[in-house]
Amino acid sequence: MGLVIAIVVIVLAVAFVGFSLKIVPQQKVGVVERLGKYNRLLTPGVNVLVPFVDYVRLYHDLRIQQAHVPPQTVITKDNVQVQIDTIIFYQVVAPEEATYGISDYVSGVRNITTATLRQIIGKLELDETLSGRERISTEIRLALDEATEKWGVRIERVEVIDIKPPSDIQDAMDKQMKAERSKRAIVLEAEAAKQDMILRAEGDKQSKILKAEGDKEARIREAEGLRQAQELEAQGRAKAIQAIAEAEKQRIELLRAADMDENVLAYKSFEALSEIAKGPANKVFLPSKAVESLGSVGAIGELFRPAK
Repeated sequence: MGLVIAIVVIVLAVAFVGFSLKIVPQQKVGVVERLGKYNRLLTPGVNVLVPFVDYVRLYHDLRIQQAHVPPQTVITKDNVQVQIDTIIFYQVVAPEEATYGISDYVSGVRNITTATLRQIIGKLELDETLSGRERISTEIRLALDEATEKWGVRIERVEVIDIKPPSDIQDAMDKQMKAERSKRAIVLEAEAAKQDMILRAEGDKQSKILKAEGDKEARIREAEGLRQAQELEAQGRAKAIQAIAEAEKQRIELLRAADMDENVLAYKSFEALSEIAKGPANKVFLPSKAVESLGSVGAIGELFRPAK
């Protein structure tokens, strides 16, 4: 009997310790009720409870959770049915409110998301729906924040995973996309051909301009060379004339130095003319003043003749 009593005491002690000690993992909390009323929260680590008086109602995970909302078929403003798939990221920030504020906050989040999604898509046309994922996510999050504030749940992010229009509209969109791509390819090809023609024309233009500039420079240099040659030739002629004039001036000065007067010079000139006139095809024309002076010239000529 003593052994049985000892065993019973040990079992009761173990049961008492088992009911009294609760170990809570990290990032989790437990909601404790004492005699059916909320008492406190169990924090991570070892916690002591009063057996048969304290009761752990629920454990909450404080990490960010995700709730997948099943694909919903909604109607757009232009009466097109689309299927939208969303996912909600949330976190429990007030475990006691998440326990007593709503029976199942995950179902509440999904239901609010579905209702809000129908309201939002009903105001948008198909094109706006397909291109407005960010807008849809933002409006759903605002609606959830307003509702879940009293549930102790904070909505971290709302993502629209997929938007599927009907198959016939999807086919039409694919054909339109292919047509747009073909059109874009044709436009790009035409633009490339246009740029090629422009570049070729620009190159031809630059080539002609450079050639014209070269021809112009060549003509300018040729004209400059001709002008310089003419200037040099004119300078040479001027120097030759100047040299002849200087020689003639020197000759006259020498004749004057030899005491030859004007009559002697005139006689010598007529002698030169007579030599010129001896040719059969030469004709000499004398001015009237020269004829008048022939008498005196003849007399001068007698002076130069040798005596017989």
